[in-house]
Amino acid sequence: MSASPSAASASTGAVELEPGELRAVCDPAELPFKDTGEVEPPAEPTGQPRALEALEFGLAMTSPGYNIFVTGPSGTGRHDTLEDILRQAAREREAPGDLIYLFDFLAPERPNAVLLPPGRGEELRREMASFVDEARSRITDAFESESYQERRRSLAQELDHRGEEALAPVRAFAAERSLAVELTPAGIAIIPMTHGHPIEPKQFQHLTERERDEIGTHTEEVQERLPALIGKLAEIQRQGQRLVRELDRDVSEFAIGHLVEELATRFSESAELVEWFDRLTDDVVANVPRFRGEAEGTLPEPMAASVRHTEEQFFGRYEPNVLVSHDGDGGAPVVFETNPTHYNLFGRLDYEATFGAVSTDHRRIRAGAVHRANGGYLILDAAQVLVQPLAWEKLKQTLKAGQVTIENLGAQLTLFPTATLEPEPVDLDLKVVLVGSTQLHAALHELDEDLPKLFKVRADFDVEMPRTEDHALRYAGLVARQARDEGLPDFDAGAVARLVEHGSRLREDQGRLSVQFAALHDVVAEAAHWASRRQDGTVGAGDVDRAIEARIRRSDLPEEKLRAAVAEGTVLIDLDGEQVGQVNGLSVANLGDLMVGRPTRITATVGVGSGELVNIDREIELSGPIHDKGFLILAGFLRERYGASRPLSLTASLVFEQSYGMVEGDSASAAELFALLSGLAETPIRQGVAVTGSVNQHGRIQAIGGVNEKIEGFYDVCEEAGLTGGQGVLIPAANRRNLMLRRDVIEAVGAGRFHVWTAATVDAAIELLTGVPAGRPATGGRHDRGSLHARVEERLDAFAAVSRHFHVSGSGDGRAKG
Repeated sequence: MSASPSAASASTGAVELEPGELRAVCDPAELPFKDTGEVEPPAEPTGQPRALEALEFGLAMTSPGYNIFVTGPSGTGRHDTLEDILRQAAREREAPGDLIYLFDFLAPERPNAVLLPPGRGEELRREMASFVDEARSRITDAFESESYQERRRSLAQELDHRGEEALAPVRAFAAERSLAVELTPAGIAIIPMTHGHPIEPKQFQHLTERERDEIGTHTEEVQERLPALIGKLAEIQRQGQRLVRELDRDVSEFAIGHLVEELATRFSESAELVEWFDRLTDDVVANVPRFRGEAEGTLPEPMAASVRHTEEQFFGRYEPNVLVSHDGDGGAPVVFETNPTHYNLFGRLDYEATFGAVSTDHRRIRAGAVHRANGGYLILDAAQVLVQPLAWEKLKQTLKAGQVTIENLGAQLTLFPTATLEPEPVDLDLKVVLVGSTQLHAALHELDEDLPKLFKVRADFDVEMPRTEDHALRYAGLVARQARDEGLPDFDAGAVARLVEHGSRLREDQGRLSVQFAALHDVVAEAAHWASRRQDGTVGAGDVDRAIEARIRRSDLPEEKLRAAVAEGTVLIDLDGEQVGQVNGLSVANLGDLMVGRPTRITATVGVGSGELVNIDREIELSGPIHDKGFLILAGFLRERYGASRPLSLTASLVFEQSYGMVEGDSASAAELFALLSGLAETPIRQGVAVTGSVNQHGRIQAIGGVNEKIEGFYDVCEEAGLTGGQGVLIPAANRRNLMLRRDVIEAVGAGRFHVWTAATVDAAIELLTGVPAGRPATGGRHDRGSLHARVEERLDAFAAVSRHFHVSGSGDGRAKG
């Protein structure tokens, strides 16, 4: 017969816990406020001193490679905290300059990157648009002016005079020989003359042969002088063209000179821009016909449309591309790129398709997040960067080089790169902050040698903080901030106390609070909703309880059905009585947004064998590696406890009954051991007591996770079937501080309708479960007669004797039969 719960706990070392030990209660009377309307939100992030120290250090370091990798689980406020800190640091820095790209008149395929003071980029763009319009107007007016036309006529007359002077000696020489020399569009013509008039072709035919020969001789004499004449005329023409160009340049420079000078003076803070203005003047002068509108003329459509497009593209060379512009009073930029593709990070070149052709120019260069954040801070999700093609490699390359270049992916991936722009690289002054999980950081640190060189600072966000009075007040401050930001009613001290307790429940620790504030944020919002349904002006403790209960109810339909199945007998779970080789183990199921505890029957069968323990779930590949490890530890326990003086001539099999999914974790190893010991000792186990805990090879029961859910899961099943007063849960003694049970479970414990025990050893636990003393080693290493371990030893001795009998009486080849 098994002992009563209280008797067992008093005599065996298992400890039954009192109601006050099952939850660390926060007394509202100890909170120094009536409601959160009296509480100021915390001025700095809560519960992350280590991470804040690392961030402060990383932001202060200016040496290369001191970028920051923020680690920790989601829900800890990493992004919000990070943005707050970075924006504070950004306010203390000067705003970076505006980044513009300019057309390079000397190398059009390599646009120039120029930095201007904040806000000046847009000003330059407006000024250049005005400049082009005014330059076109002034140049047109200048070339249509009477003074220009007069200078052109004068120049033409001078050139004609010089041509006549060069031609006069040849004409005189020809006249002496009755020949005339004339300039024609086809060249220089030599014309026979008679009596001052050209000889007509008919007249020429009637000339005597002697006269024709004489004309031919004279013509050859004149032709001998023509090369020198042609050279002089060509030189005069070249001089004339040069003079016209000089005239046009003088007129053009006069027309736009003061405009360019004004621009150079206005933007004199940039030597690069002033130099660009000098080249601008030369380019305008070289393209005066375009400014005069001579290209379009009176062409018909669509030729005129094509010409207009060509002209628009041409004049686009004078338009600055303001890639990034900043507010001079805004401090350094803080950019959080949520979609870190290659183009979103490093910019791109856009293309335009017109009349069947594709083209681009400096105006179609687009900025990426790196450009926008340059001079400040860039926040990226590490996992998102890694899944984007080439983004991670390009980021590392950029940080190593200290420059960001803009190039399309096609330029890297195509076999035969096409001609395109190569924008001038931009120097970096940038702090990159990656945000990712601890596991991702560890994997990258191991697999990518560049990570420790480029991200030398790690800021690790914790999930918990000590449960102190100060941190309880910080909880109140966070609630006050959320209430003010979202227009929620104030929370009274009782409601805040419940939230503090819920924070300990989330961490499964009576002495700690969760800093995964995302979960608390939702409870606060939902508690305010339930308070509004009561039409009360303040949120109370009952509203917080209702919010938590409602969240559970929305997700625990599968557990409700499981409890009903146990009560109806569909799922076989004995909740009373005693059974040999059978125990109720406890596991945790993840329903996505809810963790729930579930009881599972574990059974063991034993017989004669060669020391083999069979995990049926493992044999059919429904057992995970951690569970397999826990199961193998059982064999180690048996060898350590019983194998020193006898062979373990047994075979045993264990299984999770009515379990059809993967079994993982070692929290059932203690329950498996108890079922095995019960089967070996042929001693029944109380079915009203469920067990959780892992065990080591020396018989110590070790802590497990999900202890609250496991206890509550078994309690709910017992309550559904009907509490008997003898039911309860046995947990590891090391989990005592993790208890933050529901109030209804605590009330049942206080009324004696349910129990919670702790045990530190297998011996203490097995005594509670069987009511039989575990026994201590006596003379010869055997345990006390009548104890549970003695019963196991006797059974193992019997197995060994049977094994020896079969071995001796077997066939001549010595192989066992059976």
